Amino acid sequence: MLTSLPNLLTLSRIAVIPPVVGLFYVSEAWAAYTACALYGAACITDWFDGYLARAWAQESVIGKFLDPIADKLLVAATLIMLVGFDRLNGLSILPAVVILLREVLVSGLREYLAGLHVGVPVTWLAKWKTGIQMLALGFLIVGDYGPAEFPVTFVGTFGIWIAAALTFYTGWDYMRAGLTHMMAEQAPKKASPSPTAHRVG
Repeated sequence: MLTSLPNLLTLSRIAVIPPVVGLFYVSEAWAAYTACALYGAACITDWFDGYLARAWAQESVIGKFLDPIADKLLVAATLIMLVGFDRLNGLSILPAVVILLREVLVSGLREYLAGLHVGVPVTWLAKWKTGIQMLALGFLIVGDYGPAEFPVTFVGTFGIWIAAALTFYTGWDYMRAGLTHMMAEQAPKKASPSPTAHRVG
């Protein structure tokens, strides 16, 4: 049901995107911290919605559909704004490109394998990638508005490079698993003996 708490938490991750994006246009420290707080709260719901859905036996088709979409929309919007406002620049744009391309790849792969009734399990390495990515993006949202005695931008940039490396590895891992299923699906099947085949008598 769409109005169940797990689904509402998932929808909140989509609802928070416009204010996070809008706050980038306010050149004040409070706006950066507010955007980071909203982004952080949205990331926390990513864990709670799945946990509550399982604990309360409220897993639903629409929840499984919306959950990965909400995650990808939030990450994509944040990365685009960070690049647009020069908080990711130069070579540091490359991790953003890797992360976005991986999201498209995995989405397409999941859609294809769903048609074969094959699930794509989330590995522990992928969970670490997600955690590091969330933290890195939070630091980058604050950026130069952070305390002068702490290298906020550097920590965020360093984190996004680590997340991109894990993204590349896990993306290839998912792709390899997907290709295995694709090859198995396209492999020619042995024809069963015809009941009318000639017998040697």
